[in-house]
Amino acid sequence: MNVLDSIRNRRSVREFASREIPAEILERMKEALRLAPSACNYQPWKFVLVQDESLRQQIAEACHRQRFIADAPVIVVGVGLPDQAFKHMGGHGNSVEVDVAIALDHLTLAAAEEGLGTCWIGAFDEAAVSKLIATPKGSRIVALMPLGYPARANLLGPGAEARRKPPGEVFLADRFR
Repeated sequence: MNVLDSIRNRRSVREFASREIPAEILERMKEALRLAPSACNYQPWKFVLVQDESLRQQIAEACHRQRFIADAPVIVVGVGLPDQAFKHMGGHGNSVEVDVAIALDHLTLAAAEEGLGTCWIGAFDEAAVSKLIATPKGSRIVALMPLGYPARANLLGPGAEARRKPPGEVFLADRFR
């Protein structure tokens, strides 16, 4: 599968099979996160890979009771380190959220290539999740991402392309008009 195929075939998966991710595949997922670009290559992040079942259950509860999250064998918690990020992002803050989001998006594409499913989780109680995984003061949890095999095979693959706006509604030439 090439990158464009991964982009086309990636889906938000909310039903995971009770199947572990082989160690060599999990290592490739970690490499996708590690190799992602960031502003000035500062890499202002840590990724907590939560595999403990009890902790996954508690995190799912802290994500507004989205219990499907705990069904994935791994929950990736994208932790941003604002003090280590580029400080002049577009004149309105630092790059930490964009940097972590880019890395997590690399994970979604690498996962799709391996037949794994992911789902962006932005609805969570940051204080509760931070306490559960013991993040340091000053860090920010940007997003969480369950990672595992989809329970239904038709969630990924050819013909599963998500609805998208047509190009005429998305692209502009030269100016915003």
